[in-house]
Amino acid sequence: MSIHPALASTTERIFKRSRPYRSAYLARLDAALLKGVQRGALACTNLAHGFAAFPANDKLRLKEQKAPSVAIVSAYNDMLSAHQPLERFPPIIKEAVRAAGGVAQFAGGVPAMCDGVTQGQPGMELSLFSRDTIAMATAIALSHNMFDAAVYLGVCDKIVPGLVIGALHFGHLPAVFLPAGPMTTGISNSEKAKVRQLYAQGKVGREELLESEAQSYHGAGTCTFYGTANSNQMLMEVMGLHLPATAFITPNTPLRDALTAAGARRAVEISAQGKEYIPVGHVVDEKAIVNAIVALLATGGSTNHTLHLVAMAKAAGIVIDWDDFDALSSVVPLLTRIYPNGEADVNHFHAAGGTGFVIRELLDAGLLHEDVTTVMGKGLRAHCSEPFLQGEEVVWRPAAAASSDLDVLRPATEPFSKDGGLRLLNGNLGRAVIKVSAVKPQHRVVEAPAIVFNSQEDFMLAFKAGRLDRDFVAVVRYQGPRANGMPELHALTPALATLQDAGRRVALVTDGRMSGASGKVPAAIHVSPEVLAGGPLGRVRDGDLIRVDANSGELRALVDEAEWSVRGIDPADLSASHVGMGRELFAVFRSNVSAAEEGGATFGLPPPLHLPQEQGNPLSVPQEQAYSDEDSLVTRR
Repeated sequence: MSIHPALASTTERIFKRSRPYRSAYLARLDAALLKGVQRGALACTNLAHGFAAFPANDKLRLKEQKAPSVAIVSAYNDMLSAHQPLERFPPIIKEAVRAAGGVAQFAGGVPAMCDGVTQGQPGMELSLFSRDTIAMATAIALSHNMFDAAVYLGVCDKIVPGLVIGALHFGHLPAVFLPAGPMTTGISNSEKAKVRQLYAQGKVGREELLESEAQSYHGAGTCTFYGTANSNQMLMEVMGLHLPATAFITPNTPLRDALTAAGARRAVEISAQGKEYIPVGHVVDEKAIVNAIVALLATGGSTNHTLHLVAMAKAAGIVIDWDDFDALSSVVPLLTRIYPNGEADVNHFHAAGGTGFVIRELLDAGLLHEDVTTVMGKGLRAHCSEPFLQGEEVVWRPAAAASSDLDVLRPATEPFSKDGGLRLLNGNLGRAVIKVSAVKPQHRVVEAPAIVFNSQEDFMLAFKAGRLDRDFVAVVRYQGPRANGMPELHALTPALATLQDAGRRVALVTDGRMSGASGKVPAAIHVSPEVLAGGPLGRVRDGDLIRVDANSGELRALVDEAEWSVRGIDPADLSASHVGMGRELFAVFRSNVSAAEEGGATFGLPPPLHLPQEQGNPLSVPQEQAYSDEDSLVTRR
């Protein structure tokens, strides 16, 4: 199957833009790989420290047999429902690695916070920065240079991107990501959303709200809606970092345990001492990143990945920007309806056909690159499958030929919509992204007076006081990464949805983030540059007419140009967001973080290599189809 022209041209553009950085990254990767076991570089005292507490047989394997050593890097804690099952994984991994002829050590734990707990709370202002903290903690875990491969245990929002970033900075090591799986289905998502809106209206109390939430989030495993956590799992599948179709197998089941063991064995097999050496820095290449964007769009995934994918790509020396998301969104069909874009949860999606079905449909439509390397050592077609237990062993069978529920999962020939529902907005208010896959067509264009807020708390006070019962665009600013860590503003969703349901025309415009569960209210988010970096949202005044047009891609204050050009930036006192709940510890992050479109990251690209112009790329796309350098984020900076 030939690939779609838009896929080809976007990929070519990324190859061209990334070439000096990617070449530098690969050179560094090759230099890091030692001949023989990685611990061969250690002095005897270093090595003795490294295996002092090992069981005797494992110690012997390390000393005498030069066996592959596998690092376990885990985000386990038992407060996160998605990560609580990871407590059981290390013994399973260690036994499976021993059976495969290697040894495994718990190399390090990384922090893991739950956005569901911190939503609307001061702790949410640490959330984005936790991603890079996790990447740094991963680096510390691997810094002992004892390991020939690694398995990574994580599921949720910033945690998987942080683990991927950390893994890519040790790109010479093979990596297998092992998920924990979703919790079983609780009350319906629509019922949960209804109770939230009733609570926002004051029609039910806190006791009823808590009971509803507890029936939804009721056990071990990932939250079952299709937010950032489950979008992470979809991306790990299509990037080839999971064993095929392992994302949505529920925890604490025989199949889940067997897949964990199989992933551990695979880490041994793809180490430099194994059957085939597959370093993670070669798995995550330009084509894998493009595949991830496509899968995100085709499934209506989280807007948070317009930051996280950019940062993950950067860690591998690859430069992507929102123009790439926008170009692909125009041709990638929406194949799923999973809450908040529908009624079903991820368990229903998995039962209807799951990830293997989605990957096969996109491959057959020419919308994914098949010629990539995955942890299976094969092209992406190997991931069009589903795991089953045969005795105690895992076997893979072809993915379902047809969807079991066309209200949840559809083939590419009859999608829910012809585009991916993620749009780029431009105008005198800056650049932003908007997700419209759950926004009804009649709500995709809003033109209304601005009401300006400098915090989500101010918005909620106005809502509870009854001052927002009208058409308006909420401009919530000073929410970018430099201002206060770019918290999610999902706590505003029930209030805005209530106003929209009452017939008011409302929209949100912010330099902050929205949750991966953002839904039916139009929200122009991640507005860049942020106000603290001189962004034009700081010029908006109450009453200014604001146009949010997801159809044409317009984000504009309809203010006379002469007046607009001389307006200053409204100041704000941000001191309350810089102390308390540990926020003072992250001052260095706020001072050094990049813009949202650059991933909201505290690290940079590898120093570029200066390469001859004639060096080609592995795609043969006519030059007129490729984007120019002038379009790239690198040259815009």
